[in-house]
Amino acid sequence: MSQDNPRTIYLKDYRVPAFLIDRTELHFELGEKATLVKSRLSMRRNPACEHQDAPLCLHGDDLQLRRLVLDGVTQTGDQYLHDKEGLTLHNVPVQFVVECVTLLKPQDNSSLEGLYRSNGMFCTQCEAEGFRKITFYLDRPDVMSVFTTTLVADRTRYPVLLSNGNLADQGELDDGRHWTTWEDPFPKPAYLFALIAGDLQRVEDRFTTRSGRDVALHLYVEAQNLHKCEHALDSLKRAMTWDEQNYGREYDLDLFMIVAVDHFNMGAMENKGLNIFNSSCVLANPDTTTDAAFQRIEGIVAHEYFHNWSGNRVTCRDWFQLSLKEGFTVFRDATFSADMGSATVKRIEDVNLLRTAQFAEDAGPMAHPVRPPSFIEISNFYTLTVYEKGAEVVRMLHTLLGAAAFRRGSDLYFDRFDGQAVTTDDFVACMEEVAGLDLTQFKRWYTQAGTPCIDAEDHYDAESGRYTLTLRQHCPATPGQANDKPFYIPVVFGLLDAEGNEIALPAGVDSTLTFSESEQCFVFDGLTEKPIPSLLRGFSAPVKLTFPYSRDELMFLMSHDSDGFNRWEAGQRLAVDILQELVKARAAGQALSLDGRLVEAFRHVLRDEQLDPAMVAKVVTLPSESYLSELSARIDVEGIHAAREFVRLELARQLYPEFLAAYQRNTRVEPYRFEAEALACRSLKNICLAYLLVSADPEGLSLVETQFYAADNMTDRQAALSALVNDGVQASAERALADFYQAWQHDALVVNQWFSVQACAPQAQTLDRVVQLMQHADFDLGNPNRVRALIGAFANQNAVQFHRPDGAGYRFLADRIIELNLRNPQIASRLLTPLTRWRKYDAERQRLMRAELERIQRQDSLSKDVFEVVSKSLADL
Repeated sequence: MSQDNPRTIYLKDYRVPAFLIDRTELHFELGEKATLVKSRLSMRRNPACEHQDAPLCLHGDDLQLRRLVLDGVTQTGDQYLHDKEGLTLHNVPVQFVVECVTLLKPQDNSSLEGLYRSNGMFCTQCEAEGFRKITFYLDRPDVMSVFTTTLVADRTRYPVLLSNGNLADQGELDDGRHWTTWEDPFPKPAYLFALIAGDLQRVEDRFTTRSGRDVALHLYVEAQNLHKCEHALDSLKRAMTWDEQNYGREYDLDLFMIVAVDHFNMGAMENKGLNIFNSSCVLANPDTTTDAAFQRIEGIVAHEYFHNWSGNRVTCRDWFQLSLKEGFTVFRDATFSADMGSATVKRIEDVNLLRTAQFAEDAGPMAHPVRPPSFIEISNFYTLTVYEKGAEVVRMLHTLLGAAAFRRGSDLYFDRFDGQAVTTDDFVACMEEVAGLDLTQFKRWYTQAGTPCIDAEDHYDAESGRYTLTLRQHCPATPGQANDKPFYIPVVFGLLDAEGNEIALPAGVDSTLTFSESEQCFVFDGLTEKPIPSLLRGFSAPVKLTFPYSRDELMFLMSHDSDGFNRWEAGQRLAVDILQELVKARAAGQALSLDGRLVEAFRHVLRDEQLDPAMVAKVVTLPSESYLSELSARIDVEGIHAAREFVRLELARQLYPEFLAAYQRNTRVEPYRFEAEALACRSLKNICLAYLLVSADPEGLSLVETQFYAADNMTDRQAALSALVNDGVQASAERALADFYQAWQHDALVVNQWFSVQACAPQAQTLDRVVQLMQHADFDLGNPNRVRALIGAFANQNAVQFHRPDGAGYRFLADRIIELNLRNPQIASRLLTPLTRWRKYDAERQRLMRAELERIQRQDSLSKDVFEVVSKSLADL
């Protein structure tokens, strides 16, 4: 690597800004070859800053400066310093106005940060530090300003000109251009700035707030996507209603806008009043969108809307506090989604993501606390730890306080800090104040990395009727942290008697244990029999729990536990125990045999027509290879895949009548509906379909092919296609792939699905196919959605082929990362994740993966994004 190592930024070095910006006035002249940006900043020295003689240092990422004016006087080269990182003026008064003119070339901006072009449309992405690619500014979240933005562009090419806030004025120019001026009355940091200019169509709706204010809702899309807008608008209105009912928060502008763009590094962005969405996260239609995508869109629309308060009206002081807005908002959107459908199924889905991906992050070289102490490139910290684990921290506060007190705490937080940039400590302090709790120890969840492990054991004294539950906690060390201080953990539990009934807890004993020491004993007197404990109900804390359940006890909990999540969890523990035993048997060269208890457990739930089909679908889905890998001290790639495939085949063979009956019972002829009952039936039907195909019974193949060609919705169609590609006859799979592409080649989002299905196929030729697909006319390395659909899906979801013993998968991924390093550093660094976990594999795979990381590290002009991930991955732990 030819450059100096990038600088590390530390939380401990935070200082208040030396200057504040009271008003920001922006003027954009958007052109085909170049764009001129004129900024007028009304500034003053910050009275809270110790250094009242500090120079003015404005951020700017390699900008072309055309003019600089201070209080009406044009500045010459000897009056300021301009370098690739910004602009410095040494002599400024207490209060002043700075005007800058910069020249940009958005059409050449492949990083998709700042101002860029997407399919002929001007678009911005300013979080975290993209605004400094637009103009010189104090680009930090604790500098909040009122913005007025004027956009000027060709009327024919860009009939729609949007920015934050309310439309203040608009007009025509004599040269064929037009203009609009937008005013946002609420102070915001630069990362929430947005603009859009393009040839878009608008779908409108309205919402009346509980206080009677009328809000216009506008969704902008390309003309061919007009039929895909209804679900997003309905989701938005549900979210607005829910936020009023559950948090008392009304929307505060006259207009709320959403724009869908194809080229976007993230899922969506909560810019004040103008949310910009990756098209995959907002466009939906039964013909082209699966149930899972419908649900994902509903959750993301809600998430970005909820940010209007938890992120916009109250924002984070610095980027180390990122989870203040993201963790809190993920908790809010998860609760919303749970209320819209099955709360248990939603919880299972969230925990699956946490266990397979976030726990792996905690155990890897990029492990960091929810509030990290340092970073090199902030884009690398938009992580599952900040988002999903951050949400779990908020969920634990909700559990500890109870719903009513948590609502009082959130009300206090929003009211006290409205219009301010604050910290996680401020958030927790509000919860402490309303609940009268000391949460000092609890805040270790924000400062300590790693996943805590709880070892539980119990003892029952029949003579005295005393039952003792002993919990011990420890947390493995992570890079730079010993993690030797105990966490404050809420453990929700219940006790079951021999008939499966809940044992009433003694008076004064709460169903939530507060576990705060390295070891604690919880004693229950007056029990007439030894209970079976149901621990960590609802997954009440993001921890790894071990308890010496027998397989019979796990089957008992599957049948009797009143907590839906723990019923599913018992089944998962049973399956994991059996699968791990099979992996060991295979490694020892022993014949594989399936424990009949798993078969009987599956038979029981498949036959019980009173159970929620969505819940049954989760129960009969085996633990993923990713989860089994995360549980392994040393990952046996082939062993895990072979054991799981063996169990799938045995279950399919032994339970064929039950799977067929459940498939037929949940197959409906009515039109598609996005409703909980219909979603539940489709989810179980399609799980059963995959089992029927893998059984090798000719009827199974016939059912899959019939469903594929007769389906009237993408959920059923893609389920059948995936089954054919993963387990079907090659000729049938190839024909289905060709027919699928022929039918949907003009829909970009469906083509993404077509790429992903092929990338995830477990067959030996998959890598060769992925390489060939990169040459396909529809593949574009500059489109993040295409990169995630093909390269990301192969590297992250196809373990057995990505981790080929010859290292070809590693070389393929490293080549793509090197290509993307300067083109789009954010996407390049995110693709690195599978290589960062090299230490968990066998010696030869470690050698091969490390070699690819070292090859990436040797590249010239390595971006900060990639440098940080690679260097931490290779560092001694």
